[in-house]
Amino acid sequence: MTRYIDTLNHPFRLRRGHCALLVVDMQYASGSRHHGLGRWLSEQGRQEEATYRFDRIERVVVPGIRRLLAGFRSAGQAVIYLKLGARLPDYSDTPPHMRRFFSTLNNHVGTREHEILDELRPEPGELVLHKTTQGAFASSPLESVLRAKGLGQVVTVGVSTNNCVETTAREASDRGFETVMVADATGTCSDEMQNLTLGAFTRLWGQVLTVDEVLEELNLVPAVAV
Repeated sequence: MTRYIDTLNHPFRLRRGHCALLVVDMQYASGSRHHGLGRWLSEQGRQEEATYRFDRIERVVVPGIRRLLAGFRSAGQAVIYLKLGARLPDYSDTPPHMRRFFSTLNNHVGTREHEILDELRPEPGELVLHKTTQGAFASSPLESVLRAKGLGQVVTVGVSTNNCVETTAREASDRGFETVMVADATGTCSDEMQNLTLGAFTRLWGQVLTVDEVLEELNLVPAVAV
């Protein structure tokens, strides 16, 4: 890959008090091998197609997010959760191209699939914003929340790297937010898709950092993640 574009990237470092951790779509709908997508694939006899996805979520994504949550919370930094799905059980409030996905995964308000994984559940006082589109800025008040809080930087984690996480991150960048995608706190369907998505994001959109690098830049030392 040619690297000349890298010299034109916008340089920045994360700063305490200016940064929000965005936890994207870590729900039972597509983040659990026993619910939603995982259950549907099992019923279809195709669960092996998602072995990589769920292994990565369990072994890499959830532990990485837990470390970041512990660090942000210990320092009183902003944490915002995003939830994807329908509000209505007939899915009529969602874009047409998403309805089959939502209905197959039983993903609407009031179902277990719509809820955030217990291991990552929000704490009291942490915002949970609902969206019906892959990008959070298109269908949630995320932008107005960030601006009201005076936050100009976002650190994005969750699933899927190449869909909701990347779309939200790119939307953030286009709106003037300095944006990070976290390599070891995001996940998708393959190493190839993960690496291609992260590599493309570094070309004028924002930065890709590891959990350790985010914690170091913000001088966050997480307590034991619970």
